[in-house]
Amino acid sequence: MKTKELRNLSKEELLQKERTLKEELFKLNMQRYGARVEKPHMFSLVKRDIARIKTILNEKKEKLNG
Repeated sequence: MKTKELRNLSKEELLQKERTLKEELFKLNMQRYGARVEKPHMFSLVKRDIARIKTILNEKKEKLNG
């Protein structure tokens, strides 16, 4: 997901998106330990998207406080 798209979302939408990405990462980890992972590149993509969302949430928080 692009950063510009994420910046246009509200705080609640970002939190919901983060939750779904964390669930997806959990499922990928379960595949890793249970069987073969079909798309191993998804680990880094999902982690990167979670980091982007956290960064944008932090920026919005700082913007409101400062």
